[in-house]
Amino acid sequence: MGSVQIVTTILAAAITAVAVWLAVRAVMKMTAVIRLGQPAPERFGDKGARTKKMLVETAGHTRMLKWSVVGAAHWFVMVGFIVLSLLVLEAYFEVVTPGGGLPIIGHWTIFGLATEWIGILGLAGILVLMGIRLRNRPTRPGGRSRFTGSTMWQGYFVEWVVLLVLIFGFVIRGFKVATDHFEYPVWATPLSHAVGAALPAWTAGVSVAALIKIAISMTWLIVISLNVTMGVAWHRFLAFPNIFFKRDPEKPAGSGLGPLRPMMSEGKPLDFEEADPEKDQFGVAQVEQFTWKGLLDFSTCTECGRCQSQCPAWNTGKPLSPKLLVLSLRDHAYAKAPYLLAGGGKDLTGEEKATAAQLAHVDVLALAEAEKPLIGTAEEGGVIDPDVLWSCTTCGACVEQCPVDIEHVDHIVDMRRYQVLIESSFPSEAGVMLRNLENKGNPWGAPQNTREDWTKGLGFEVPRVGEVDDFEYLFWVGCAGAFEDRAKKTTRAVATLLNEAGVSFAILGEGETCSGDPARRIGNEFVFQMLAQQNVETLNEAFEGREKSKRKIVATCPHCFNTLGNEYGQLGGEFEVVHHTQLLAHLVSAGKLTPVQPVDGGVTYHDPCYLGRHNRVFAAPREVLGDSIQGELTEMPRNSERSFCCGAGGARMWMEEKIGKRINVDRVEEAMATGAKTIAVGCPFCSTMLNDGVNGKGAGEQVEVVDVASVLLRSVKPDAPAGEKETESVAG
Repeated sequence: MGSVQIVTTILAAAITAVAVWLAVRAVMKMTAVIRLGQPAPERFGDKGARTKKMLVETAGHTRMLKWSVVGAAHWFVMVGFIVLSLLVLEAYFEVVTPGGGLPIIGHWTIFGLATEWIGILGLAGILVLMGIRLRNRPTRPGGRSRFTGSTMWQGYFVEWVVLLVLIFGFVIRGFKVATDHFEYPVWATPLSHAVGAALPAWTAGVSVAALIKIAISMTWLIVISLNVTMGVAWHRFLAFPNIFFKRDPEKPAGSGLGPLRPMMSEGKPLDFEEADPEKDQFGVAQVEQFTWKGLLDFSTCTECGRCQSQCPAWNTGKPLSPKLLVLSLRDHAYAKAPYLLAGGGKDLTGEEKATAAQLAHVDVLALAEAEKPLIGTAEEGGVIDPDVLWSCTTCGACVEQCPVDIEHVDHIVDMRRYQVLIESSFPSEAGVMLRNLENKGNPWGAPQNTREDWTKGLGFEVPRVGEVDDFEYLFWVGCAGAFEDRAKKTTRAVATLLNEAGVSFAILGEGETCSGDPARRIGNEFVFQMLAQQNVETLNEAFEGREKSKRKIVATCPHCFNTLGNEYGQLGGEFEVVHHTQLLAHLVSAGKLTPVQPVDGGVTYHDPCYLGRHNRVFAAPREVLGDSIQGELTEMPRNSERSFCCGAGGARMWMEEKIGKRINVDRVEEAMATGAKTIAVGCPFCSTMLNDGVNGKGAGEQVEVVDVASVLLRSVKPDAPAGEKETESVAG
């Protein structure tokens, strides 16, 4: 060992010792903070499925590759980070001696070949990612960037570290080639040999370059250890457990899509018959009241901004960015952590749990952070502004796009639950809707005895449950389908088509009440459970004696479809629920409905969030429309899982949109740009919002918004009187 090697060895050991010590301290801090969260015992079930999903999502990059170029580049960088960590380890042998290498595998040609090409592709990948970040920098001219609000220096720092580590990996190999210490052939390691041809035969160069590589790597570790909220770096480690502990590992897409997580207290579903607000947690009022998985979610966010780029609120000038919301909660949790770890915190009555002695040595900044309300305006010092909380449509675009499976919608609704149930703080106009749900059983406040008015004049009898001995499908009409004029046309069209196809069905009539979707998504779990339990009891009675596979429900509203099929199981209601477009597609393919008259003028289809993104029903409505128009649909740029929300979800149907551009107008402009004369929908909420948007643009005579069922009916029965324009004012 020469003098150069003695120095490089000592320096490498010193910087590594510092880095490892800081990293251990950082991991212990992060673990302590995450453990402050509430229990989530359900996250530990089905470990086999969880492990499989984690490996598929990480190794296969299934979520990342939804953005193909970024996903491919990131995959090469990820593989490079994992595999080429062996070359960082090898550098510790190389600082000691120029001919050093990994024991055993370090001499295999296959190892040299694999690491060479992983390094080359990793270089290409990181250069692509750097270019994308620069092209989308927040300061660039024109439009909002998905990186707006991200800590840009951290992203640049991480990318430059990756680039320099890869470069110095080839510099080390180049010096080995130049000094005849390299044992891999040219065919296996062409770039290394090319670099070696350009470098001098400096024997000490290997050890010096190895030291620089170690120094760069350990500087990275030191920096991230001193910045535990540096998600752009820590996600490399936290993504694995965050994906492993996702809510439902069997889901093909985002785990937080579809049903909401039940309202929990101490890791158990809340029973409202026995719940006590002074003993049980009603939603989330303090950051430590999120589950430990929620705190892991916040810690894992990589600040990539995919969620932000897809969010309908953010894209129409509203203050909500799913990314910035998560980052605000993350920063608040870690700033408050010293106070919480000292024993501080408020009980459910608002009393301080810690003694003065426990808090005596807590940093004043942590104490100040602890006094911030979780929800509050800037003047109140709130962590999350109320306008941010109430801008969410729960469309799930953020959850769909997140590459590390953060469950934004669950967290937003948990905060809403506390605001509604305990603080009674929510947009005033939504109060009318909630009172109507409690008193009338529907959000419009329409008389219950008018639920069956849509059946009048159909020309055939619509059977009621109890009036017929048997039926194949229970037709869940829904509140919109029963009371709202445009939606009633869809209800009539579906009933007509089912009758035409000879499908045996029945309705509950006045026995049906609201599914509870708007109450649950605004945060009023109490009203939701009241309505849901009543419906579950009614439905169980209607299906008495039938096994689940024969307890079939068809619904025209995706919100009802989602609630009945995905959430009623939480309350003892197990049913097979299909959307009307699924049933109609089946009837057409089975030859029970035959489109005969093509619908012309061009048709584009708007995917409802709760049908498409939340429940993955993309093909059925398109199949029905394709058969009806006997041609190809004109797709909007944002379609299928990337469909843009109409603005009505999350109970926003009953709230005023006062900030920024109206979401429905944005969507209508996109639909009209296709040139199609018909905008087909599969949801009564979407129908209302898009009709309002069309009328707001003054295009009611040129563009029609109509349900998929009505489009099919016009094709099956061209002379049927159910084809009126649906661009009328909303009833009620």
